[in-house]
Amino acid sequence: MRKKLPIGIENFEDIRREDFYYIDKTGLIRELLDNWGKVNLFTRPRRFGKTLNMSMLKEFFEIGCKKELFEGLEIYNETDICRQYMGQFPVIFVSLKGVKGNDYHTARAMMSSVIGMEAMRFRFLAASEKLSEDEKKLYGKLTMVDETGQESFQMPDSVLMESLKTLSMLLHKHYGKKVILLIDEYDVPLAKANESGYYEQMILLVRNMFEQALKTNDSLYFAVLTGCLRVAKESIFTGLNNPKILSITSVRFDEYFGFTDEEVRELLRYYGLSDSYNAVKEWYDGYRFGNVDVYCPWDVINYVDDLRDEPSLAPKNYWANTSGNDVVRHFIEKVGDGLTKREIENLIAGEIVTKEIHQELTYNRLYDSIENIWSVLFTTGYLTQRGKPEGDMFRLTIPNREIRKIFTDQVMYLFKENTKKDGETLNAFCEALKNGDARSVEEQFTAYLKRTISIRDTFVKRDTKENFYHGILIGILGYKSGWYVRSNGEAGTGYSDIQVEVEDEDIGIVIELKYAERSDMDMKCKEALEQIETKGYAQQLWEEGMHTVLKYGIACYQKECRVMCSQN
Repeated sequence: MRKKLPIGIENFEDIRREDFYYIDKTGLIRELLDNWGKVNLFTRPRRFGKTLNMSMLKEFFEIGCKKELFEGLEIYNETDICRQYMGQFPVIFVSLKGVKGNDYHTARAMMSSVIGMEAMRFRFLAASEKLSEDEKKLYGKLTMVDETGQESFQMPDSVLMESLKTLSMLLHKHYGKKVILLIDEYDVPLAKANESGYYEQMILLVRNMFEQALKTNDSLYFAVLTGCLRVAKESIFTGLNNPKILSITSVRFDEYFGFTDEEVRELLRYYGLSDSYNAVKEWYDGYRFGNVDVYCPWDVINYVDDLRDEPSLAPKNYWANTSGNDVVRHFIEKVGDGLTKREIENLIAGEIVTKEIHQELTYNRLYDSIENIWSVLFTTGYLTQRGKPEGDMFRLTIPNREIRKIFTDQVMYLFKENTKKDGETLNAFCEALKNGDARSVEEQFTAYLKRTISIRDTFVKRDTKENFYHGILIGILGYKSGWYVRSNGEAGTGYSDIQVEVEDEDIGIVIELKYAERSDMDMKCKEALEQIETKGYAQQLWEEGMHTVLKYGIACYQKECRVMCSQN
């Protein structure tokens, strides 16, 4: 019986004990110990295994380590490392990914709860003979229990800001060993605070917590933080001496977040899905961390899990289901404000755009300029690098088909929003279409194409290119009041691209779209009209009582179109 796939499971112990499939990343422990600094910050896009790696670090270093969890894994063969470090440290592990309050009071309460729940793991401190009575009272404040034993629902600022330092000190004194501190998704509270309007309050809280825990903490052995963005030092790591920043451009640790090509091949072999390798690579590979190309683990695991039930299933977008993709929308909205349509079109076509990237950012300035947005797209995984950067100049591209679809979906969404606002142009186009005026339809549709961002992907199939023009037409027709529009509906002996019923006037319209080269646009229009006839696409409209049926063959090439119409 094959192992289960760990869908949404980020706890290392659960994965190992319950015999889930696990891609061995324990070499990270050896690399961390060989190259560690006092404070180590890993920045990676979301969904690349940061939390699971942090859970793995906790299980390895923490006193009381369950050594059987590591049997058979790479680190278990490092006998000297295991003897010296395995199960030898008190470990504090807090994940801030859930600190997402809509206001500061709520977010602060969430932060208190996260720290308090971690402190509760060490209940033995309340009775420790190594601690004084005053120190035990300090522990009670961390668990939000006052001196009388009553629960408190407010951790005072003075307690919260020093909470990680205080817990480190208490554990150090109890065990006689310094503490390893793990802070996962350190920047999520800042991102949410920026969205909800309390950024300045949250940045002050986090800065004070980190300064106490990471700078003036004599009980700290070393710390590891993970996050999505490398937040500028002056905004949060003020005064911290040389934190080791391990970003997506760092060669060190490059293979430990995300799946390598060989790891994906082995995963597919294990589940008998090697035939799906090309599809998995095209859709979910393409990210470049340091010197290694990696796949997004979240996507690969979810797609493999779906393939086990339906081996013929086409790839789909799993990334979009876990992110709002706001940065892509902000990016596209910058067209004309430092961003050209050509740059977006080049990216969507799979080409490279060279831009200056700033890896240190502050959340309250992410969208202030197009320069910052380019940097956010890069650090969050919507764009990746090709080749070696020259200083701060990076050669950027969209990593794969999945992320490309996010861009094209946002392009289409914004086009539809703009179309809805321009009622005069919309009505002029629809009147020409209803009246069989092929020349005016051609002129109006070409004008629409020139105003929008074209999708000219050089490596996709012809039918995918046709889908773009199909979507543009649906986006236009969908806002015409009193018009019933069907897309890819069954008709005659096939499926017509678009059918329209102008209900008040009993007029039917059939549209067949073709992607063409510039030299054969007339021929493609004629092919489209012939297809409407031979497959009987208009028959359904006649049967539904339409008095007039207009048939349109439309051929498109980049931002040009040709339109032919017949009527009977």
